[in-house]
Amino acid sequence: MIKVAVVGATGYTGEELVDILVGHPSADIVSLSAKIDKPQDIAEIFPSLSGKISMVCGDLDVKEVNAKADVVFLALPHGVSMAVAPKFLKAKKRVIDLSADYRLSVSDYEKWYKRDHTDKMNLSKAVYGLPELHRDQIKKASFIANPGCYPTSIALASVPAIKEGLAETDGIIADSKSGVTGAGRRADIALSFGEVNESMKAYKINQHQHMPEIEMELGKFAKKKIKLSFIPHLVPLNRGILSTVYMQLKKAVSLKEVVATYKAFYKGERFVRVLDEGIYPTIRDVVGSNFCGIGLVVDKERGLLIAVSVIDNLTKGAAGQAVQNMNIMCGLDETMGLM
Repeated sequence: MIKVAVVGATGYTGEELVDILVGHPSADIVSLSAKIDKPQDIAEIFPSLSGKISMVCGDLDVKEVNAKADVVFLALPHGVSMAVAPKFLKAKKRVIDLSADYRLSVSDYEKWYKRDHTDKMNLSKAVYGLPELHRDQIKKASFIANPGCYPTSIALASVPAIKEGLAETDGIIADSKSGVTGAGRRADIALSFGEVNESMKAYKINQHQHMPEIEMELGKFAKKKIKLSFIPHLVPLNRGILSTVYMQLKKAVSLKEVVATYKAFYKGERFVRVLDEGIYPTIRDVVGSNFCGIGLVVDKERGLLIAVSVIDNLTKGAAGQAVQNMNIMCGLDETMGLM
């Protein structure tokens, strides 16, 4: 059994991690911690976990985690992970960080997250954990920077077109709709029921902190710097992301050819579903799962390739992908605990 610790267990992502790991046949949760007023059973904090696990969640004890755990999940706010990750890495633990602290270059991180990076030494050790695109590196890794939810949905939708030369790399537009849990578990009037229900709004247009991460990931496959437009929206759903990516075609190509290219690219991938011509994914298809659904359109008149993807922001966009990474790192079946 793999002994696992979840640091930051009281957020939405932490709850999702615990829920997945409790049902994982090769994982044994040995420590749950978070910044809370007093130690409390995790099943009291999240009644949905009642009957699945009874374990006290309290302040982080690094020595205890290092003594007990093989794998440490950091489900912490941006800026907090880099203060604790070095303590686990020094103890030779496998670490999977779900914050943005180790995804970007120092300059991009400091520009977009408005804070100094305090662990530059370990930054270069982190492998970007999008399994469908970086599996070989993940297999050898001991430190994973788990991708953001928007970058996951957009990269999976657009990388095949970029890598296989179907689409131009200039002028890409990504339009995403996300459920409210994407903003985290915190008190914020803008995220309250009365503000979100029966409404929809765009926010941080071309200013969202996930932009450099998306551009970084697409740039790896384009083999050049990419600048795209990114328009995120908040919609009245608890969870789920639908991203529509607009790309200029490089040459005339049929929808049949595009669908075949995407299916070949993701052949054997257990968590990516490329849909047949004329079928488009819905958020309902993937909520509560680690799946990504992709639908495709070719607009010959306008020379556009349009890719629509859906994921659950808490699962494939966070906790599920983190467990998928753990499975790969530890030599387990990639789907273990996720199907």
